[in-house]
Amino acid sequence: MNKAFFINGGAGRVLCSMPGLERYAKTHDNFVIVSESWTEMYMTNKTLRDHVYMGWQKDLFRDQLRDKEIITPEPYRLNAYFTQRANLVQAFDMLINDLGDDVPETGEINIDLSKEEQIIGYNLCNEVRQFTGRDKVVVFQPFGQSVKNEGQFIYDTSGRSFEMKDTVELLTELSKNYAIIAMTQLDIPSWQEEMGVAMPKDMNLNQWMGVINGADYFLGCDSVGQHMAHAMGKPATVVIGATFPENISYPDNKNFTIIDNGKDKRRYSPIRLTQDECADRNNEDVMVLEKDTIKKIIKTIKDKIGVSRTNNNANNISKSSELLGGKSTSTIPDFKPLSNISDKPFGNTKQNYGFDSKKSKKKTKPIDDLIELEKLK
Repeated sequence: MNKAFFINGGAGRVLCSMPGLERYAKTHDNFVIVSESWTEMYMTNKTLRDHVYMGWQKDLFRDQLRDKEIITPEPYRLNAYFTQRANLVQAFDMLINDLGDDVPETGEINIDLSKEEQIIGYNLCNEVRQFTGRDKVVVFQPFGQSVKNEGQFIYDTSGRSFEMKDTVELLTELSKNYAIIAMTQLDIPSWQEEMGVAMPKDMNLNQWMGVINGADYFLGCDSVGQHMAHAMGKPATVVIGATFPENISYPDNKNFTIIDNGKDKRRYSPIRLTQDECADRNNEDVMVLEKDTIKKIIKTIKDKIGVSRTNNNANNISKSSELLGGKSTSTIPDFKPLSNISDKPFGNTKQNYGFDSKKSKKKTKPIDDLIELEKLK
């Protein structure tokens, strides 16, 4: 019987389900994916997008579900997952493809950003470069989905997000050498006004992937940004507290530096299995950072990308700017080579618009042509 896969939960789960669903698609044509959240992220996957439906679509049951076996893969209920033998990508793969106890290699998360998503990310990063006068951009996601804002307090009882005081200290130190884009839905005006931190609003998750693709580095916690950075091939530092790196991150990714702040202190929280208040209370403070840990975080970034060259002639962009659409004279960022985009018909991709000899050997993408044409104006 043909299958319908219902995928629910956070955006990171959507990304991590993709490799398993792509494996399934290699041997099955007639299947559907019902995305219960973050459907737009499936649109970035060429193999899967035509199979995806949203749960509220008219006549979905009659037209697509009535003759199918309904599957809701739940990695958190897989023994290999909660015993730290499989990560989220592997667990989805095992459940979707009925692999039994065989833990596969972590499949690649294939992302096909649109021209618009790439350009928005590129323009935003370059306008932040101009505004700060620093040529290296760090995207910093301090908070996960479980963060709460109560009055003057921002906190996360799950032990996954950075503590507020540590976030401010990291921003203070990072802003000395880097242009910072804060990936957060919380509106914290003081960051933008006092620290010069860019806080773009009304960005969807696909556009955030474009921003991470256009930046030089990612710093974050157990949340969707680290999965985006992994998919984009970006260097990253990921700080882990209440969860296990073996489950929710990518210890084998050579571009990743994982700082396990909760090691030997946390208890496994059996999310989607039981409610364990003892574990949650134990884990509440495992993301509190020592001074030496904050120094270590800064050092991991410097070791990977160095520090910015300060541009004293930076354009004086108003702080009220939305930080989108600005022209830049800074170095073209190292975009992930998305070979699944480079064959799109857009301009003459074989023409060399001025890249050095090493870069001219790489396949270009639509945004490369736009960048070079802009420079020729």
